[in-house]
Amino acid sequence: MNRETGARPTRRRFIAIAAAAAGLPFAALRAGAETAPLHRWSGIALGAAAEIVLHDPDATRARRLIARCVAEIDRLEDVFSLYRPASAIGRLNRDGRLAAPPLELVALLAEARTYSERTEGAFDVTVQPLWRLYAAHFARPGADPRGPDEAAHARAQALVDYRAVEFEPAGVRFARPGMAVTLNGIAQGYITDRVAASLQDAGMSDVLLDIGEVRALGRHPDGRPWHVGLRQAAEPDTVARTVTLSDRAVATSAGIASSFDASGRHHHLFDPATGRPAPGTGQVSVIAPRATMADALSTALAVSSPARALTYAARFPEIEVLTDTVSQPS
Repeated sequence: MNRETGARPTRRRFIAIAAAAAGLPFAALRAGAETAPLHRWSGIALGAAAEIVLHDPDATRARRLIARCVAEIDRLEDVFSLYRPASAIGRLNRDGRLAAPPLELVALLAEARTYSERTEGAFDVTVQPLWRLYAAHFARPGADPRGPDEAAHARAQALVDYRAVEFEPAGVRFARPGMAVTLNGIAQGYITDRVAASLQDAGMSDVLLDIGEVRALGRHPDGRPWHVGLRQAAEPDTVARTVTLSDRAVATSAGIASSFDASGRHHHLFDPATGRPAPGTGQVSVIAPRATMADALSTALAVSSPARALTYAARFPEIEVLTDTVSQPS
């Protein structure tokens, strides 16, 4: 897979939400003379910048709902975050098993398994041993620029197999000692969808969320779809393309987002088939009905060859793929 983390690498963001509130701290902001205000919160979730933009004429209610969303994000980070040693996934990786796991962990492992199967293993949550290997290698002074030695690489690669994660409501366990998982290639999308569902249940219909991945509910209060800027990997400070979203989500994966070495050759998007960073530094954006789907599939397509990426994308007719290396027939 993917966007693996243990220590905090430098991560570049390739999606920027564009709204009347963009670039400002949480506040009630006028979208127009005759429209209700937009309310915005900005913070950090799973190691990346996060934003909530909510259209609601009731400022008190908006603040209450956003506070509830922030609390839910924090709760789910206690399940999925590799930055928190006591999180559910942190304890699973430490012990190789986890009794009475949170229901969200079991549910997301099941959904991840589905994407793994439908992409022939291009999406695989068990690549974390590879991330650990590369992170440790390049943290050493004078590290070989070619990467870890073959023997160490082979040992880590032998631990990569999504089918070796056994899970049920009673517990999760690894079939092989030394395995570890990362859900950073899908958990941000999942948390985004959970927050969206919470706001929908509260009656909110016009919302833009960026919790590592972007999901739009409804429309901007001026009647247009929400605008989302996509940055190019080679020029991450420049918005190269704007897409419009209404009741859709978008996620972007790019190897250059987090590199172990200065050259960018050794990066965090591992091809599970080879155990090595996927070749190239191109990026893939996926627009899908849900952020969980967009998150997982952008990762799977980014590590696949162009031909395989086209094959996998065709299995999901509900998505749209935007990339410099992959195109999808309309």
